[in-house]
Amino acid sequence: MSSSTRGVAEAFSGHRFTDAYPALADDVRWDLVGQDTLVGRQAVVDACEGTLAELGEGAAEFERFVVAGDGDVVAVDTVTRYVGVDGRTGRVSSCDVYEFRDGRVATIRSYAVELPPESAQA
Repeated sequence: MSSSTRGVAEAFSGHRFTDAYPALADDVRWDLVGQDTLVGRQAVVDACEGTLAELGEGAAEFERFVVAGDGDVVAVDTVTRYVGVDGRTGRVSSCDVYEFRDGRVATIRSYAVELPPESAQA
């Protein structure tokens, strides 16, 4: 993985969390808009590990993955189709905005909306 801010954002939004962990500031703040705010590197890592556990043997397929920026602010817009081991599917449209301080992730602001499975919004 690239150590660039863009590469870190792509890894995190692409569910390759372990690639992004080294770039998290100790006091990182992750605002999951409308849900929760996590503060501190360990809280963010724990949430990511929980997400990976939930995905388990299922699959995540990106229908859209657009990255904007390459400096202290990077945004990633995605539409992801999730397939569970039980065959159930879901689709989520999300946007993650990353702010970096000294090359490390200082804040993440995530917006996410569940889409109908048959929706053509990609």
